Amino acid sequence: MRRLSLGLILVFALPTLYAQGYPNQSLKLVMPFAAGTAAENALRLFAEKLAIALKQSVVIENKPGAGSTLGTDLVAKAPADGYTLLATFNSSIAPGPLMYNKIAYDPIKDFHHLALLGVYPQYIIVRTDHPAKSIQDFLAMAKDKPGTINYASAGVGTSGYLAAELLKQNLNLQMTHIPYKGPSPALTDLLGGRLDMVLTASASELVKAGKVRILAVTSEKRVPYFPDTPTLEEVAPGVKAVSWVGISVAANTPKAITTRLEKEITAILSTPEMFTRFSEPSIGLTPLALGSEKFSEFIAKEIHFWSPVIKAGNIKID
Repeated sequence: MRRLSLGLILVFALPTLYAQGYPNQSLKLVMPFAAGTAAENALRLFAEKLAIALKQSVVIENKPGAGSTLGTDLVAKAPADGYTLLATFNSSIAPGPLMYNKIAYDPIKDFHHLALLGVYPQYIIVRTDHPAKSIQDFLAMAKDKPGTINYASAGVGTSGYLAAELLKQNLNLQMTHIPYKGPSPALTDLLGGRLDMVLTASASELVKAGKVRILAVTSEKRVPYFPDTPTLEEVAPGVKAVSWVGISVAANTPKAITTRLEKEITAILSTPEMFTRFSEPSIGLTPLALGSEKFSEFIAKEIHFWSPVIKAGNIKID
C-alpha cells in the first residue's frame, strides 16, 4: 500500500518537477507557411525576444502545405512538452477548418492556445489608373455592372476571400473571384491590367511606389499608417475580416509550462518596442497581446461570426 501511495505521488509530481527545469534545450516554432511572408517577419522578431526571456534558442521551422493545416497537424501530434510551439492562423484554427470536409485535428481540443500576437487587415487595392477613386466608386461600379468586375485573393478560404464573400452577401453584389496561390502573382496580374481589384495584406510597398491605390481596409478601425483610408465597415456595415496569428502548443502540455510560456509571451507583446515594430509597414501587424483565456474567446467569436457566412456561400476547400 505504501509503495502504491509513493507511486501515485511520483505520477502527479513528475510533471511539476519536469516543468521546474523547463526549458533546458532549444525550442522549435513551427510556421505552417513558406518563408518570406510578413507574418514570418513578425515571428522572427518574436522568437528573438522569447529566446532572451527563456534563455534558450527558438528556431523557426517552415512546414507549409494544405493551406497551413499540414504544419498545424504536426504540432497537434508532437510531444506535449512545451518544446514545439506553433504559429496558429485563421486558416488553420478559425475559421479555416469550417471550410474543410475533413481535417486531421480538432482546432480546439488538440491545442492549448497561449496568446494572440495580433491581426492583419486586408487592403482593397486597385491600380492607380483605375476609374474608381474611392470605395464608394468601386461599389457603385459593381452594382451598375453585375458580373463584369473580377477580383483576386490569396486563395479560397483566406481572410481576403471571406471579406469579399461577406461584402457580396451583404450588398448583393455579383463579382467574379479568381483564386491565386498567394499575393505575389495576383499583384502582378493586377498591375498588368488582368484584374480589377485585389484583397491583400501586402500593400505598403506598392502604395509607396505609387503603383496602387488603397480603397478600403477590412479591419474594425483605420490603420495608423494609412489614416485617410476608410474601413470597409464605414461604407458596408458589418463587413470586416482580418487575418490573425497566435502561439499555441499541443494539448496536455503541463500547466506549469503553459503558464510560464503565456506569462513570457504576453510580457514580450506588451512592450512599447514590440507594439511599434509590429506596426511597421514591413510587418503590418496590429498588436493585441491577448493571453490564453481571451485568445480562446477570440477564436470562439471567429467561429461564431464566420459559420453562417461560410454556410450561405457554400464555401468548401478540398
